[in-house]
Amino acid sequence: MLSLDYTFMMASAVDGGLTDDDLGSAAEPFRAARTATGARYARGELGFLDLPDDRALLEQSTKLLASAHDRGVRDVIVLGIGGSALGPVALRTALRPSGWNALPDPVRGGWPRLHVLDNVDPVTIAALLERTDPRTTLYIVISKSGSTAETMAQYLVIRGRLTTAGVSAHEAIVLVTDPERGALRAIARDDGLATADIPPNVGGRYSVLSPVGILPAALIGIDVTGLLAGARDMRDRCAGDTLAQNVAGAFATLQWLADSRRGRHIHVLMPYSDPLRDLAAWYVQLWAESLGKMRPDGVPTGPTPIGSLGASDQHSQMQLFMEGPLDKTVSFISVRDRGVDLTIPGATGAASDLAYLGGHRLGELLDIEQRATAASLAKRARLSMTITIDRVDPWHLGALLMFFELATAYAGELYGVNAFDQPGVELAKRFTYALLGREGFDDVRREWDALPRSDPRYVA
Repeated sequence: MLSLDYTFMMASAVDGGLTDDDLGSAAEPFRAARTATGARYARGELGFLDLPDDRALLEQSTKLLASAHDRGVRDVIVLGIGGSALGPVALRTALRPSGWNALPDPVRGGWPRLHVLDNVDPVTIAALLERTDPRTTLYIVISKSGSTAETMAQYLVIRGRLTTAGVSAHEAIVLVTDPERGALRAIARDDGLATADIPPNVGGRYSVLSPVGILPAALIGIDVTGLLAGARDMRDRCAGDTLAQNVAGAFATLQWLADSRRGRHIHVLMPYSDPLRDLAAWYVQLWAESLGKMRPDGVPTGPTPIGSLGASDQHSQMQLFMEGPLDKTVSFISVRDRGVDLTIPGATGAASDLAYLGGHRLGELLDIEQRATAASLAKRARLSMTITIDRVDPWHLGALLMFFELATAYAGELYGVNAFDQPGVELAKRFTYALLGREGFDDVRREWDALPRSDPRYVA
């Protein structure tokens, strides 16, 4: 089960917090946001809500899993960027043993290693290609449009490597893309490459429960049916249009109120769990790319998300959170049952100052530090809330993913922006195409050429 404790968001516990009147006044805006989200879903725009029930997509992944097993795949390399990379990484970190890729084959139970190339830095790519064998590697190319410059550059590098090694692309490559359109779909048709679909109404940052995340997860032995079941349960749990019935709606509304009425423009997500560290990075993209927009009235809006990790970042970022500007909320994630724990031995003699630790457990220490940090923030008028899950397993991770996706959809309506587009990144893409000489971008190149050049007066 997932619960949300927002006591430390409220004025009854924290100076400057939200009041019951604030929550009461937000009831109607949330109801409108929930209605608008439902209308978008009815129009077929919110495909991420259908993913937990899409048996056909699941079967695409399971068939490819069987094929990879028959071929003896030892390494899976995902070529992608943004949502195509962050989701698979979060799933691997959360649901496979720590240090998965470094574990010996028998310890991994024969499941492959999973590598995710989320950039085009040649240092990283060359090193990975050097230590993997193309004869036992499956390359998953993920791009819904098939025009993402970084991913397509990676793809061409891999095709060249396979040609040099004498390995058939038909055996070694899977394309995850739009079912009908785009360059990758055309390549798949021409070359007869295996494919899995990203539904047209599912955007990249909402695609983790599609083959974008499900296929890599299945290939390394993650229980993807459990993942989808948890997501389904959370989706159904958040069907109500009152905050008391809708935990994702409560999270979205609290963040929106803290931002718009208390100036808390920065939203920190801080899991107290190493397996969830990469979930925070996934959340950052989801929240930032969905909500950082220009409203129809021309006013820029949107909170700034930050990923953090407890207790590690108590010793780095927390000083700023505690005594810096009053412009942040902190959302902790706490785990009730970690599945394993270690007892701290007692200390004597020269180490007697450490005796207070003896007999406690490391998981207990982590939980105490989370509660102590939340209380300390509250005493300094810093707002926080705590998301608690029973354990980190496929069901609960699926619930967390759907929780944040739904919260983002609701927040978009509350902020008055479209949470499902990303117009702000398109100009940089167009300039990139122009500078690389892509056909049809001559006007964009002239626009680039008209920009100011670097001024020697301002170069240190």
